[in-house]
Amino acid sequence: MAPHETYELHELLTFKNLCLTKSTTMSKLVQDAELGRILDQDVTKSRDQIQRIQEFITNRGDQS
Repeated sequence: MAPHETYELHELLTFKNLCLTKSTTMSKLVQDAELGRILDQDVTKSRDQIQRIQEFITNRGDQS
């Protein structure tokens, strides 16, 4: 993987972590049940995406 690709993946990982933090925090503050469900779904999906990105980075590092 080229250095700029590694950098972009780390930027994406940072962004997804920020989204996860924000959705987790906001889901505890909202009063609308539907919005709470949407945020909870986003938390679940963000965790899955973060895990997949981390696995991809790890597996790519093993191939170098």
